[in-house]
Amino acid sequence: MKASVLLKSSLLTSLFVISSCATTKYTEDTSKNDYSNLQAGRMYTVKMKDGSKSQKMLFRNIDGDNLIGTAGKKDSTEVIIPKADVAAVRDNKKAAITTGAVVIGAAGVAAIVLSSSRAD
Repeated sequence: MKASVLLKSSLLTSLFVISSCATTKYTEDTSKNDYSNLQAGRMYTVKMKDGSKSQKMLFRNIDGDNLIGTAGKKDSTEVIIPKADVAAVRDNKKAAITTGAVVIGAAGVAAIVLSSSRAD
């Protein structure tokens, strides 16, 4: 009985971890990339292809081959990132929600495992 509960709990935990991806990947060929899923007024973390530091930006719009936004909600410094330099874009709000769901799910799985081990 213990093995089946442990197996189920590890399966649930791995399911939560796998589903926690909140990143949109982009290919080397910039003509194939679709940036239409980016929403104006949302915070994004943009990972660069050259491995330099990721940039956080409050996305505003797309102008030709550039992503345009500001450095933050309170910081109005304009940020312009060429599409050719973008490796991935992560929506900060979705990432926070997914992380919270993983923590809650892991706590639930731990509670099931503890209660089943004490029942014996």
